[in-house]
Amino acid sequence: MRINKYLAEQGVASRRHADEMIEAGRIKINGVTALLGADVQEEDVVTLDDQPVLSGEKELEYYIMNKPKGVVCTVSDDRGRKTIMDLLPETSGRVFPVGRLDYGTEGLLILTNDGDLAFRLTHPKTEIPKTYMAKIEGTLTEKDLNPIRSGIELDGVLTKKCKAHIVETNKAYTKVHITITEGKNRQVRRMFEAIGKNVELLKRVSIGQLKLRGLDRGKVRKLTQEEISYLKGL
Repeated sequence: MRINKYLAEQGVASRRHADEMIEAGRIKINGVTALLGADVQEEDVVTLDDQPVLSGEKELEYYIMNKPKGVVCTVSDDRGRKTIMDLLPETSGRVFPVGRLDYGTEGLLILTNDGDLAFRLTHPKTEIPKTYMAKIEGTLTEKDLNPIRSGIELDGVLTKKCKAHIVETNKAYTKVHITITEGKNRQVRRMFEAIGKNVELLKRVSIGQLKLRGLDRGKVRKLTQEEISYLKGL
């Protein structure tokens, strides 16, 4: 089994985050620093930061969080900042975030130790729609949104077509709902920057049909069985 899949199945991290751990030299197989793409055999001893990763049956856990801004989407932070792990109940097992929201972005975040589900939800081919509420400084018209809807060039590549519409506007700010199917770094903020607009507040409000409603900022709850089944069906 590939090392990143093994780590995901043991609830250590998503495959993508596991690859980052491997590249950072934090993973060893039988005392030897693991390389990307390495295989793990049943008798191998795998360690993370020199601590054994124990193999065995685990109970799958699924949470939804309303992440506040000013919290990082990592298990730990070398700069001492508050992480999403600080918001989880003490009774939760070892779970990890599915995808990320940057430090200044808030809203819906899924956490789980189901590595297969995390992989499917974050794989680019899945193209799951994610909706954000962006509060833009100053006024904005529907016509101003056309370049964003059609595609904005970021790092030499056009973003995919997306949906965007104004939900509130006045002289001070404009609120926009924008739905994208990609996950480029700081994508929504950079798309608005490309048309000369500054995002004052960014909040993810839905992933597919999974909504944030009813969950206060900084709060966490377990996903219902119906919600879990929906996500697995995406």
